[in-house]
Amino acid sequence: MIDESKISLANIPDPYLLAATDQYYRVTPAYEEEFMKEEIAFCSKINTKKNMRILLTTFWDYPAVGGLQRYIEMLKAGLESLGHHVDIFAPNQFPKPIIRKLKKKMKTEMKHFYKKRYGCYVEKIMKQTVRLCIYELMLRSVDLDQYDVFHAQDRFTANVLGRLNRHIQKPLLFTPHGFMTQRRLQFNLIDQESVEYAYSLAMDQQAVRLSSHIIILCDAFRPIMNNLKAHDCHMTTVYTGLDTECRNLQQPIINKPKNKTIITCISRLRPRKGHKYLFAALARMKRKLKHVEVWIVGDGETREELEQQVQTLQLDHVHFLGTRSDIPELLHQTDIFVHPTTSDTLPIVIMEAMFAGKPIITTNCGGIPEIIHNNRSGIIVEPGDVRSLEKKLSLLLKNSFLRRKLARNAKIFAEKNLTRTQMVKQIERVYQSFPLKGGET
Repeated sequence: MIDESKISLANIPDPYLLAATDQYYRVTPAYEEEFMKEEIAFCSKINTKKNMRILLTTFWDYPAVGGLQRYIEMLKAGLESLGHHVDIFAPNQFPKPIIRKLKKKMKTEMKHFYKKRYGCYVEKIMKQTVRLCIYELMLRSVDLDQYDVFHAQDRFTANVLGRLNRHIQKPLLFTPHGFMTQRRLQFNLIDQESVEYAYSLAMDQQAVRLSSHIIILCDAFRPIMNNLKAHDCHMTTVYTGLDTECRNLQQPIINKPKNKTIITCISRLRPRKGHKYLFAALARMKRKLKHVEVWIVGDGETREELEQQVQTLQLDHVHFLGTRSDIPELLHQTDIFVHPTTSDTLPIVIMEAMFAGKPIITTNCGGIPEIIHNNRSGIIVEPGDVRSLEKKLSLLLKNSFLRRKLARNAKIFAEKNLTRTQMVKQIERVYQSFPLKGGET
């Protein structure tokens, strides 16, 4: 348990993050600060130890809804099926009253610290630093030496684990699930001249620096990680894999209407998922939708706005189904799957549609073109291109031969390249490439 008496700002925030904000504010420290930089070389020696103890870390709640949580769940189950012991460390595993108390205390101290040093503070940075500090305090209560391998699922826990791992010296793997600061800059979500950019970039760089090896979800990450000084030889691409064991489909809560073509979009209702472009495309082809229903599956902060858009455009054939637990059943009834995202890495839902044998229309984002080959295993349009989306949807609605061809090729590719078994074996191979020390079998 956390010893609250040991909470101190002596090592908070981390020196490298402090260096980034110091440089931005042009502050020269009144004392000498030491910066520990450790490079852990990737070792090609194959470890023959069969059963490992593995710690997966996430900065977000687990279990929860979302692609990251599903990835962790699949990785854990797959590794355990091979005989390994896997623990997951997430912030919601500790009592909320303790966390609330720590946040209140540390926010006060952090505000005072930044004001004294810079004369001001940035709310977002202050909150982020408090979360990092609390996560580290929680992680210090864990016997980390019992594990053979650490696998951080985000830059935040890569930073925290890297800090603690300086003394333990275990293999630390890092899998980024988002494109981090560089992509935020590209989409104007962060100002390059801001202190937030300096802080965020320092975190990205440190996550790379402290990692023994980086497992990336798709090759689209390579140039981004290269810009953060990660070498190609220190990265391994492992596509997310799904559990393809046969399961009996249950009776869906909603049945497919007779003589209707079903277009389905499954994702959280967030701005970057591109629903508004889908609705704009549907409005342009309204006369072609007499025998079409559109199922919008998922929920999120833009639901009210999107429902208003649908009402304004008079898209009576669009139905919001909310969060569902019968996704396989809904996909089984789907005729065309569309994912109009404007920013994504490698959406699991696209893979689900591939395994379900559905024709897919999606966008040129992240690693999507690595698994959906345009006009062969799906159709790719540019993000936000309403006219192209309208044109391709119209094409699939009238061309059943093309739908069958795309669906068949998508399923063949998925079954060959995107299974959980393949994913887990590749990741296990990376783990076993390190000489393990300590830990328990």
